[in-house]
Amino acid sequence: MTPTDIKIQETSNNTILKFEADRFLTEHNSYEFNNIDDAKNSPLAQQLFHLPFVKKIYIASNFVAIERYNIVEWSDVQEEVAEQIKNYLNSNKTVVKEEVSKSKTAVTVYAESTPNPSVLKFVCNKALVAQLCEFSSIDEAKVSPMASELFQFPFVKNVFIDKNYISITKYDIAEWSDITFQLRDFIKNYVEAGNPILNTPISQQTKTEEKKIERHFESLDDTSKTIINIIEEYVKPAVASDGGNIEFQSYNPHTKKVEVLLQGACNGCPSSTFTLKNGIENMLKEMLNDLDISVTAINN
Repeated sequence: MTPTDIKIQETSNNTILKFEADRFLTEHNSYEFNNIDDAKNSPLAQQLFHLPFVKKIYIASNFVAIERYNIVEWSDVQEEVAEQIKNYLNSNKTVVKEEVSKSKTAVTVYAESTPNPSVLKFVCNKALVAQLCEFSSIDEAKVSPMASELFQFPFVKNVFIDKNYISITKYDIAEWSDITFQLRDFIKNYVEAGNPILNTPISQQTKTEEKKIERHFESLDDTSKTIINIIEEYVKPAVASDGGNIEFQSYNPHTKKVEVLLQGACNGCPSSTFTLKNGIENMLKEMLNDLDISVTAINN
């Protein structure tokens, strides 16, 4: 078995850090533990609670998120914690005794603002999908029962779903202050009831998506592969934290033009042009050592 690796991911809350594994840790369920007694069904969480700065632990399908007390800074302890989690996972010990814990798992949903004033991000403590998807109309949403129901709200313009969050674009007729709680409660109740997000089961989504990505990647030239790797490592995490996504579309070796697809909160965002030109484009020019590269966005 290939050893499990851990990647450290910052979150929008500077007291919470995510330790992302390169394999699934649970059966697509998420758990929240507030203290060592609360974590009696998770040997991993109990071990982590012995660290004096650990306040709360979240365990989801492929990551462990830890909220710290202010007695330390993450920069001082994050590598030690990552190593401890990695060693635990590679010992093949139980992460969560799921059959015991499953019935006690509560669904929580909270709203986050994004750089796009028309888009709000609703984050869930449960894995929703294994493949990202975006719908601009109820006709497009036929493969997603949840998105189809969201389009029943007259103010919903676009629905973007990825991993454990949903980004919703509204029409200008509504204000977020009037509709946020309504949408949050709908999402919470829908997920809590165990209703399907997509028509395809999440395990099948994962296999299909991995095969599709691998086939596409292997068919590309070396420069395109390098651009994809740069976007995946340096750009996507920041974009995802803002409720959006960026996908490589094409690279023309003659014109040096790179096309990317913007989704979710990035689609139509007022700051997306600035981000492309002053962020991604400059990064590619520097890392590929080619000043002629330009980046153009395609809004889905």
